[in-house]
Amino acid sequence: MSTVATPAPVPAPAAAAGEARIARRETLGQLVRSKTFLAGAVIVLFWVFWAIVGSRLTPDDPLAQSSDVLKGISGDHWFGTDQLGRDVLSRVLAGASATLQVAPLATLLGIAGGTTVGLVSGYFLGFVDDAISRLVDAVLALPLIVIAVTALAALGSSRLTLIVLIGVVFTPIVSRTVRAAVLGERELEYVQAARLRGERAPYVMFVEILPNVMGPIIVEMTVRLGYAIFAVAGLTFLGFGVQPPSPDWSLQIADNYQLLNAGTYEWTVLFPGLAIASLIVGVNLMADGLQQVLDR
Repeated sequence: MSTVATPAPVPAPAAAAGEARIARRETLGQLVRSKTFLAGAVIVLFWVFWAIVGSRLTPDDPLAQSSDVLKGISGDHWFGTDQLGRDVLSRVLAGASATLQVAPLATLLGIAGGTTVGLVSGYFLGFVDDAISRLVDAVLALPLIVIAVTALAALGSSRLTLIVLIGVVFTPIVSRTVRAAVLGERELEYVQAARLRGERAPYVMFVEILPNVMGPIIVEMTVRLGYAIFAVAGLTFLGFGVQPPSPDWSLQIADNYQLLNAGTYEWTVLFPGLAIASLIVGVNLMADGLQQVLDR
């Protein structure tokens, strides 16, 4: 009498890994179909491209001065020229580099610090959570712009200082989001199983819990990136960021905003301002698209 062989059961870890891959593919497919996310991605990738190529593909040298001072929009200068005769279009395109060198790195630093603090706070609870929460509350009670300006005035303005400062300021904000997500995971069965196996706390936090709270962290990262771009722009405008003759967008506004009093040279400020606004809008659209997909 012949018997029919039955397939061997799939090991639990392999089955879980397969389900995770399927979930990732479904999420990626939903993102590709999200018009909001795609619109934001197109805008952001446009500026990322110009941040990479810099002045190599711009119509003119963004630092080259000429006698065509404060010329309006024309066929030779699509965005006009500034008070030193520099082509505004070239400076706007090349100006993406300075912002996108600082904001993403500052965001990653803030996400890394906030994720670590949030994991520790949400996992241990008790005295550890109380101490961290009180410290976070104390930091967030202070005006962040005052902290930033004071620190930059004391330490000096440089790209590294700007990255570290914004990252440190973002850390307590991110930690609150991560802590809330960890509180929803710490008592679930897979965490209890890891504890029963004798796994140490760092393993449980970073190997077991962290992958399951990546959704909120990714959304928080895109939101913080928009704030980082705005923070870099604001601090640079105040003189604490990139220094002349960089074509940085905020620096262009700071150099030319006094011309608005004349009422006829608005292009020197308008186009850099629109560039900053478009990048922030693009990042926020990506954040909204991610949030919509992850909430389904």
